[in-house]
Amino acid sequence: MRTYSLPYGRASLDLRLPDHPGWEVCALAPRAVAPAPDPRAAVEAALDAHPISARGASAVVAINDKTRPVPHAVLLPPLLGRLERLGYPPERITLLIATGTHTPMRDDEFPTVVPPEILARYPVFSHDCDDASALVPLGVTAAGVPVSVNRWWREAGLRVVVGNIEPHQFMGFSGGVKSAAVGLTGRATINANHAMMTAPGAEINRYDDNPCRQDVEEIGRIIGVDYALNAVLNDHKQIVHALAGAPLDVMARGIPLLRAIYEVWVDEPFDLVIVTPGGWPKDINLYQAQKAFAHATMIARPGATVILVAECPEGTGSAGYERWMAEHGFQSHAAVLEAYAAEGYRIGPHKAWQIARDATRVNLVFVSAMPQELSERLLLNPAPSLDEAVRRALAALSERVRIAVMPFANATIPVLT
Repeated sequence: MRTYSLPYGRASLDLRLPDHPGWEVCALAPRAVAPAPDPRAAVEAALDAHPISARGASAVVAINDKTRPVPHAVLLPPLLGRLERLGYPPERITLLIATGTHTPMRDDEFPTVVPPEILARYPVFSHDCDDASALVPLGVTAAGVPVSVNRWWREAGLRVVVGNIEPHQFMGFSGGVKSAAVGLTGRATINANHAMMTAPGAEINRYDDNPCRQDVEEIGRIIGVDYALNAVLNDHKQIVHALAGAPLDVMARGIPLLRAIYEVWVDEPFDLVIVTPGGWPKDINLYQAQKAFAHATMIARPGATVILVAECPEGTGSAGYERWMAEHGFQSHAAVLEAYAAEGYRIGPHKAWQIARDATRVNLVFVSAMPQELSERLLLNPAPSLDEAVRRALAALSERVRIAVMPFANATIPVLT
Protein backbone atom coordinates (compact mmCIF):
# COMPACT_ATOMS: atom_id res chain seq x y z
CA MET A 1 0.00 0.00 0.00
CA ARG A 2 1.33 3.43 -0.97
CA THR A 3 0.31 6.35 1.24
CA TYR A 4 0.31 10.04 0.32
CA SER A 5 -0.59 13.04 2.47
CA LEU A 6 -2.96 15.42 0.70
CA PRO A 7 -3.37 18.98 2.06
CA TYR A 8 -6.99 19.54 3.03
CA GLY A 9 -7.92 22.87 4.57
CA ARG A 10 -5.56 23.47 7.47
CA ALA A 11 -4.95 19.73 7.91
CA SER A 12 -4.48 16.77 5.56
CA LEU A 13 -6.05 13.52 4.37
CA ASP A 14 -4.24 10.23 3.81
CA LEU A 15 -4.49 8.77 0.33
CA ARG A 16 -3.93 5.02 0.16
CA LEU A 17 -3.24 3.29 -3.15
CA PRO A 18 -2.69 -0.47 -3.28
CA ASP A 19 0.47 -1.77 -4.95
CA HIS A 20 -0.39 -3.24 -8.32
CA PRO A 21 2.17 -4.54 -10.83
CA GLY A 22 0.43 -2.91 -13.77
CA TRP A 23 -0.20 0.48 -12.21
CA GLU A 24 2.31 3.28 -12.70
CA VAL A 25 1.87 5.88 -9.95
CA CYS A 26 3.55 9.27 -10.25
CA ALA A 27 3.59 12.01 -7.62
CA LEU A 28 3.69 15.38 -9.39
CA ALA A 29 4.56 18.41 -7.31
CA PRO A 30 6.73 21.49 -7.38
CA ARG A 31 10.41 20.83 -6.82
CA ALA A 32 11.50 20.73 -3.20
CA VAL A 33 13.26 24.05 -2.76
CA ALA A 34 14.60 25.39 0.52
CA PRO A 35 13.31 28.80 1.60
CA ALA A 36 15.56 31.82 1.75
CA PRO A 37 17.75 31.43 4.88
CA ASP A 38 16.60 34.83 6.12
CA PRO A 39 13.37 35.86 4.34
CA ARG A 40 13.39 39.37 5.83
CA ALA A 41 16.97 39.87 4.63
CA ALA A 42 15.97 38.65 1.15
CA VAL A 43 13.23 41.29 1.02
CA GLU A 44 15.61 43.99 2.24
CA ALA A 45 18.14 42.95 -0.43
CA ALA A 46 15.48 43.14 -3.16
CA LEU A 47 14.50 46.64 -2.03
CA ASP A 48 18.18 47.66 -1.89
CA ALA A 49 18.85 46.38 -5.41
CA HIS A 50 15.97 48.38 -6.89
CA PRO A 51 15.28 51.34 -4.58
CA ILE A 52 11.86 52.93 -4.43
CA SER A 53 11.54 56.70 -4.99
CA ALA A 54 9.08 59.17 -3.50
CA ARG A 55 6.29 60.61 -5.63
CA GLY A 56 3.78 63.08 -4.23
CA ALA A 57 2.64 63.56 -0.66
CA SER A 58 0.94 60.18 -0.11
CA ALA A 59 1.49 56.51 -0.90
CA VAL A 60 -0.88 53.59 -1.38
CA VAL A 61 0.02 49.90 -1.21
CA ALA A 62 -2.20 47.25 -2.82
CA ILE A 63 -2.18 43.96 -0.91
CA ASN A 64 -3.99 40.69 -1.61
CA ASP A 65 -7.03 39.42 0.28
CA LYS A 66 -7.51 36.27 2.36
CA THR A 67 -7.68 33.96 -0.69
CA ARG A 68 -3.97 34.46 -1.44
CA PRO A 69 -1.15 33.11 0.76
CA VAL A 70 0.96 36.27 0.49
CA PRO A 71 3.53 36.56 3.34
CA HIS A 72 2.57 40.12 4.25
CA ALA A 73 4.19 39.78 7.69
CA VAL A 74 7.58 39.50 5.96
CA LEU A 75 7.04 41.71 2.91
CA LEU A 76 5.30 44.73 4.40
CA PRO A 77 7.53 45.86 7.31
CA PRO A 78 10.66 46.50 5.18
CA LEU A 79 8.59 48.22 2.49
CA LEU A 80 6.66 50.42 4.91
CA GLY A 81 9.84 51.30 6.75
CA ARG A 82 11.38 52.58 3.54
CA LEU A 83 8.28 54.59 2.69
CA GLU A 84 8.51 56.30 6.06
CA ARG A 85 12.20 57.02 5.50
CA LEU A 86 11.24 58.62 2.18
CA GLY A 87 9.14 61.11 4.15
CA TYR A 88 5.67 59.54 4.16
CA PRO A 89 4.18 59.57 7.68
CA PRO A 90 2.11 56.48 8.58
CA GLU A 91 -1.19 58.34 8.20
CA ARG A 92 -0.24 59.11 4.57
CA ILE A 93 0.46 55.47 3.70
CA THR A 94 -2.77 53.63 2.90
CA LEU A 95 -3.01 49.86 2.55
CA LEU A 96 -5.77 48.79 0.14
CA ILE A 97 -6.92 45.16 0.24
CA ALA A 98 -7.26 44.29 -3.44
CA THR A 99 -10.32 42.05 -3.55
CA GLY A 100 -11.20 42.29 -7.24
CA THR A 101 -14.71 40.83 -7.55
CA HIS A 102 -14.38 38.91 -4.29
CA THR A 103 -16.58 40.01 -1.41
CA PRO A 104 -15.01 43.04 0.29
CA MET A 105 -13.30 42.06 3.53
CA ARG A 106 -14.86 43.20 6.80
CA ASP A 107 -12.80 45.19 9.28
CA ASP A 108 -12.76 42.26 11.69
CA GLU A 109 -11.18 40.10 8.96
CA PHE A 110 -8.27 42.47 8.36
CA PRO A 111 -6.00 40.72 10.91
CA THR A 112 -6.08 37.59 8.72
CA VAL A 113 -4.02 39.40 6.07
CA VAL A 114 -2.44 42.37 7.89
CA PRO A 115 -0.22 41.94 10.98
CA PRO A 116 -1.69 43.65 14.07
CA GLU A 117 1.23 46.05 14.49
CA ILE A 118 0.66 47.32 10.94
CA LEU A 119 -3.11 47.59 11.42
CA ALA A 120 -2.46 49.75 14.48
CA ARG A 121 -0.14 52.11 12.62
CA TYR A 122 -1.50 52.55 9.07
CA PRO A 123 -4.96 53.12 7.56
CA VAL A 124 -6.29 49.92 5.94
CA PHE A 125 -9.36 49.65 3.68
CA SER A 126 -10.93 46.98 1.52
CA HIS A 127 -11.74 47.60 -2.13
CA ASP A 128 -15.32 47.23 -3.40
CA CYS A 129 -15.56 46.78 -7.16
CA ASP A 130 -19.27 47.68 -7.13
CA ASP A 131 -18.99 51.00 -5.27
CA ALA A 132 -19.26 53.46 -8.15
CA SER A 133 -18.59 56.43 -5.86
CA ALA A 134 -15.15 54.98 -5.03
CA LEU A 135 -14.11 54.40 -8.66
CA VAL A 136 -12.43 56.73 -11.15
CA PRO A 137 -12.94 56.10 -14.91
CA LEU A 138 -9.71 56.33 -16.89
CA GLY A 139 -10.39 55.26 -20.46
CA VAL A 140 -10.28 52.08 -22.52
CA THR A 141 -7.56 49.57 -23.39
CA ALA A 142 -6.69 48.59 -26.96
CA ALA A 143 -8.81 45.46 -26.48
CA GLY A 144 -11.83 47.61 -25.60
CA VAL A 145 -11.76 47.07 -21.84
CA PRO A 146 -13.18 50.08 -19.93
CA VAL A 147 -10.86 50.97 -17.08
CA SER A 148 -11.98 52.32 -13.71
CA VAL A 149 -9.90 52.13 -10.55
CA ASN A 150 -10.19 52.72 -6.82
CA ARG A 151 -10.20 56.45 -6.06
CA TRP A 152 -7.75 56.17 -3.14
CA TRP A 153 -5.33 54.43 -5.47
CA ARG A 154 -5.63 56.97 -8.23
CA GLU A 155 -5.30 60.00 -5.96
CA ALA A 156 -2.12 58.77 -4.25
CA GLY A 157 1.26 60.10 -5.36
CA LEU A 158 3.13 56.79 -5.10
CA ARG A 159 1.39 53.52 -6.01
CA VAL A 160 2.87 50.17 -4.99
CA VAL A 161 1.71 46.56 -5.43
CA VAL A 162 2.65 43.66 -3.16
CA GLY A 163 1.96 40.00 -3.96
CA ASN A 164 3.19 36.64 -5.17
CA ILE A 165 4.19 35.50 -8.64
CA GLU A 166 2.22 32.28 -9.16
CA PRO A 167 0.79 30.20 -12.02
CA HIS A 168 -2.63 31.40 -13.19
CA GLN A 169 -4.93 29.24 -15.27
CA PHE A 170 -5.89 31.85 -17.89
CA MET A 171 -3.75 34.87 -17.00
CA GLY A 172 -0.57 32.81 -17.36
CA PHE A 173 0.91 34.20 -14.16
CA SER A 174 -0.17 36.37 -11.27
CA GLY A 175 2.16 39.05 -9.94
CA GLY A 176 3.33 42.44 -11.14
CA VAL A 177 0.55 44.94 -11.81
CA LYS A 178 -2.21 42.35 -11.44
CA SER A 179 -2.81 43.02 -7.74
CA ALA A 180 -4.03 46.51 -8.67
CA ALA A 181 -5.04 46.10 -12.34
CA VAL A 182 -7.54 43.41 -11.34
CA GLY A 183 -7.68 43.73 -7.55
CA LEU A 184 -8.50 47.46 -7.42
CA THR A 185 -10.55 48.00 -10.57
CA GLY A 186 -14.30 48.03 -11.16
CA ARG A 187 -16.46 45.03 -11.99
CA ALA A 188 -16.90 46.16 -15.62
CA THR A 189 -13.12 46.31 -16.03
CA ILE A 190 -12.60 42.85 -14.56
CA ASN A 191 -15.51 41.31 -16.49
CA ALA A 192 -14.32 42.68 -19.82
CA ASN A 193 -10.74 41.56 -19.23
CA HIS A 194 -11.66 38.10 -17.95
CA ALA A 195 -14.01 37.59 -20.91
CA MET A 196 -10.83 36.99 -22.90
CA MET A 197 -10.14 33.79 -20.94
CA THR A 198 -11.63 31.76 -23.82
CA ALA A 199 -9.29 33.37 -26.38
CA PRO A 200 -6.34 31.47 -27.86
CA GLY A 201 -3.26 31.94 -25.70
CA ALA A 202 -5.16 32.69 -22.48
CA GLU A 203 -3.52 29.78 -20.69
CA ILE A 204 -1.39 28.93 -17.72
CA ASN A 205 2.36 29.41 -18.25
CA ARG A 206 1.94 31.91 -21.12
CA TYR A 207 2.83 35.57 -20.69
CA ASP A 208 4.15 37.48 -23.71
CA ASP A 209 1.40 36.26 -26.07
CA ASN A 210 -1.38 35.87 -23.51
CA PRO A 211 -4.15 38.34 -24.51
CA CYS A 212 -5.69 38.42 -21.04
CA ARG A 213 -2.39 39.07 -19.28
CA GLN A 214 -1.18 41.65 -21.79
CA ASP A 215 -4.43 43.55 -21.38
CA VAL A 216 -3.77 43.54 -17.62
CA GLU A 217 -0.36 45.05 -18.30
CA GLU A 218 -2.05 47.83 -20.27
CA ILE A 219 -4.54 48.38 -17.45
CA GLY A 220 -1.55 48.66 -15.12
CA ARG A 221 -0.05 51.38 -17.30
CA ILE A 222 -3.35 53.27 -17.40
CA ILE A 223 -3.98 53.19 -13.65
CA GLY A 224 -0.32 53.90 -12.89
CA VAL A 225 1.63 51.22 -10.98
CA ASP A 226 4.96 52.67 -9.92
CA TYR A 227 6.60 49.82 -8.03
CA ALA A 228 6.15 46.12 -7.28
CA LEU A 229 7.35 43.94 -4.43
CA ASN A 230 6.72 40.27 -5.22
CA ALA A 231 7.67 36.93 -3.74
CA VAL A 232 8.16 33.49 -5.26
CA LEU A 233 7.17 30.83 -2.71
CA ASN A 234 7.93 27.13 -2.41
CA ASP A 235 5.21 24.51 -1.90
CA HIS A 236 5.25 25.20 1.85
CA LYS A 237 4.35 28.85 1.19
CA GLN A 238 7.82 30.00 2.27
CA ILE A 239 9.70 32.80 0.50
CA VAL A 240 12.37 31.49 -1.88
CA HIS A 241 12.94 34.69 -3.87
CA ALA A 242 11.97 38.32 -3.31
CA LEU A 243 11.88 40.73 -6.24
CA ALA A 244 11.31 44.47 -6.33
CA GLY A 245 11.32 47.27 -8.87
CA ALA A 246 9.38 48.25 -11.99
CA PRO A 247 6.51 45.75 -12.44
CA LEU A 248 7.49 44.58 -15.93
CA ASP A 249 11.05 44.02 -14.80
CA VAL A 250 9.86 42.08 -11.75
CA MET A 251 7.84 39.78 -14.00
CA ALA A 252 10.74 39.31 -16.43
CA ARG A 253 13.03 38.24 -13.58
CA GLY A 254 10.42 36.31 -11.60
CA ILE A 255 8.81 34.07 -14.22
CA PRO A 256 11.97 32.00 -14.93
CA LEU A 257 12.50 31.58 -11.17
CA LEU A 258 8.90 30.38 -10.80
CA ARG A 259 9.14 27.95 -13.72
CA ALA A 260 12.29 26.41 -12.27
CA ILE A 261 10.26 25.39 -9.22
CA TYR A 262 6.76 24.70 -10.51
CA GLU A 263 7.01 23.28 -14.02
CA VAL A 264 6.50 19.50 -14.11
CA TRP A 265 7.09 17.72 -17.39
CA VAL A 266 4.94 14.69 -18.28
CA ASP A 267 5.52 12.49 -21.31
CA GLU A 268 2.16 10.65 -21.37
CA PRO A 269 -1.33 11.46 -20.03
CA PHE A 270 -2.87 9.70 -17.03
CA ASP A 271 -5.96 7.52 -16.53
CA LEU A 272 -6.59 8.71 -12.97
CA VAL A 273 -5.51 12.00 -11.39
CA ILE A 274 -6.02 12.65 -7.67
CA VAL A 275 -5.58 16.33 -7.02
CA THR A 276 -5.74 18.93 -4.26
CA PRO A 277 -5.29 22.71 -4.57
CA GLY A 278 -2.68 22.66 -1.79
CA GLY A 279 -4.77 23.21 1.34
CA TRP A 280 -5.83 26.50 2.91
CA PRO A 281 -6.31 29.13 1.52
CA LYS A 282 -6.19 27.54 -1.93
CA ASP A 283 -9.18 25.35 -1.05
CA ILE A 284 -11.02 27.96 1.00
CA ASN A 285 -13.84 27.75 -1.56
CA LEU A 286 -14.65 26.13 -4.89
CA TYR A 287 -13.91 29.38 -6.72
CA GLN A 288 -10.24 28.90 -5.81
CA ALA A 289 -10.15 25.09 -5.79
CA GLN A 290 -11.42 24.79 -9.38
CA LYS A 291 -7.96 25.79 -10.58
CA ALA A 292 -6.56 22.47 -9.32
CA PHE A 293 -9.11 20.61 -11.43
CA ALA A 294 -8.15 22.64 -14.50
CA HIS A 295 -4.45 21.90 -14.00
CA ALA A 296 -5.13 18.19 -13.50
CA THR A 297 -7.09 17.87 -16.74
CA MET A 298 -4.09 19.17 -18.70
CA ILE A 299 -2.38 15.80 -18.14
CA ALA A 300 -5.45 13.53 -18.10
CA ARG A 301 -6.44 11.47 -21.11
CA PRO A 302 -9.97 11.96 -22.49
CA GLY A 303 -12.36 9.93 -20.37
CA ALA A 304 -9.98 9.76 -17.40
CA THR A 305 -11.18 10.25 -13.82
CA VAL A 306 -10.06 13.30 -11.85
CA ILE A 307 -10.73 13.28 -8.10
CA LEU A 308 -10.70 16.85 -6.77
CA VAL A 309 -10.08 16.93 -3.00
CA ALA A 310 -10.79 20.39 -1.52
CA GLU A 311 -12.35 21.24 1.83
CA CYS A 312 -14.13 24.46 0.68
CA PRO A 313 -15.24 25.61 4.18
CA GLU A 314 -16.69 28.78 2.61
CA GLY A 315 -18.67 26.86 0.01
CA THR A 316 -18.43 28.00 -3.60
CA GLY A 317 -17.20 31.52 -2.86
CA SER A 318 -19.50 32.88 -5.56
CA ALA A 319 -23.18 33.64 -5.07
CA GLY A 320 -23.41 34.53 -8.77
CA TYR A 321 -22.18 31.09 -9.77
CA GLU A 322 -24.68 29.32 -7.49
CA ARG A 323 -27.55 31.57 -8.57
CA TRP A 324 -26.89 31.03 -12.29
CA MET A 325 -26.70 27.26 -11.88
CA ALA A 326 -29.92 27.24 -9.82
CA GLU A 327 -31.81 29.43 -12.28
CA HIS A 328 -31.03 27.10 -15.16
CA GLY A 329 -31.30 23.79 -13.32
CA PHE A 330 -28.70 22.21 -15.57
CA GLN A 331 -28.68 18.44 -15.99
CA SER A 332 -25.34 18.22 -17.79
CA HIS A 333 -22.06 20.05 -18.27
CA ALA A 334 -22.78 20.22 -22.01
CA ALA A 335 -25.89 22.27 -21.23
CA VAL A 336 -23.75 24.63 -19.13
CA LEU A 337 -21.42 25.25 -22.06
CA GLU A 338 -24.35 25.84 -24.40
CA ALA A 339 -26.00 28.40 -22.10
CA TYR A 340 -22.74 30.19 -21.40
CA ALA A 341 -22.00 30.52 -25.11
CA ALA A 342 -25.44 32.02 -25.67
CA GLU A 343 -25.34 34.48 -22.78
CA GLY A 344 -21.71 35.62 -22.81
CA TYR A 345 -19.17 36.23 -20.07
CA ARG A 346 -20.08 37.17 -16.51
CA ILE A 347 -18.15 36.75 -13.28
CA GLY A 348 -19.75 33.81 -11.48
CA PRO A 349 -21.14 31.92 -14.47
CA HIS A 350 -17.59 31.88 -15.83
CA LYS A 351 -16.69 29.48 -13.02
CA ALA A 352 -19.41 27.11 -14.19
CA TRP A 353 -17.98 27.32 -17.71
CA GLN A 354 -14.45 26.56 -16.49
CA ILE A 355 -15.63 23.46 -14.65
CA ALA A 356 -17.88 22.30 -17.51
CA ARG A 357 -15.12 22.84 -20.08
CA ASP A 358 -13.01 20.22 -18.34
CA ALA A 359 -15.77 17.99 -16.95
CA THR A 360 -17.02 17.30 -20.48
CA ARG A 361 -13.63 15.76 -21.24
CA VAL A 362 -12.94 13.84 -18.01
CA ASN A 363 -14.98 12.29 -15.21
CA LEU A 364 -14.98 14.68 -12.23
CA VAL A 365 -15.36 13.33 -8.68
CA PHE A 366 -15.50 15.86 -5.83
CA VAL A 367 -14.46 15.28 -2.21
CA SER A 368 -15.16 18.23 0.11
CA ALA A 369 -16.96 19.52 3.18
CA MET A 370 -19.60 21.20 1.02
CA PRO A 371 -23.19 19.96 1.44
CA GLN A 372 -23.89 17.04 -0.86
CA GLU A 373 -27.06 18.63 -2.19
CA LEU A 374 -25.18 21.75 -3.27
CA SER A 375 -22.39 19.73 -4.88
CA GLU A 376 -24.93 17.65 -6.79
CA ARG A 377 -26.80 20.75 -7.95
CA LEU A 378 -23.51 22.10 -9.30
CA LEU A 379 -22.89 18.81 -11.17
CA LEU A 380 -19.72 18.11 -9.17
CA ASN A 381 -20.41 14.39 -8.67
CA PRO A 382 -19.58 14.35 -4.93
CA ALA A 383 -18.21 11.32 -3.10
CA PRO A 384 -18.77 10.88 0.65
CA SER A 385 -15.05 10.44 1.38
CA LEU A 386 -11.66 10.24 -0.25
CA ASP A 387 -11.46 6.50 0.45
CA GLU A 388 -14.79 5.92 -1.27
CA ALA A 389 -13.87 8.09 -4.26
CA VAL A 390 -10.60 6.19 -4.69
CA ARG A 391 -12.31 2.80 -4.24
CA ARG A 392 -14.78 3.56 -7.02
CA ALA A 393 -12.10 4.90 -9.34
CA LEU A 394 -9.75 1.95 -8.80
CA ALA A 395 -12.57 -0.53 -9.42
CA ALA A 396 -13.00 0.91 -12.91
CA LEU A 397 -9.31 0.71 -13.85
CA SER A 398 -7.81 -1.91 -16.11
CA GLU A 399 -4.67 -3.94 -15.51
CA ARG A 400 -2.30 -1.36 -16.93
CA VAL A 401 -2.94 2.28 -16.07
CA ARG A 402 -1.17 5.49 -15.14
CA ILE A 403 -2.12 7.31 -11.95
CA ALA A 404 -0.99 10.81 -10.95
CA VAL A 405 -1.15 12.37 -7.49
CA MET A 406 -0.96 16.18 -7.41
CA PRO A 407 -0.96 17.52 -3.82
CA PHE A 408 -0.24 21.17 -4.73
CA ALA A 409 -1.99 21.46 -8.06
CA ASN A 410 -2.90 25.16 -7.91
CA ALA A 411 0.81 25.94 -7.95
CA THR A 412 1.93 23.11 -10.26
CA ILE A 413 2.46 23.87 -13.94
CA PRO A 414 2.02 20.57 -15.81
CA VAL A 415 3.64 20.46 -19.24
CA LEU A 416 2.53 17.52 -21.40
CA THR A 417 5.30 16.75 -23.87
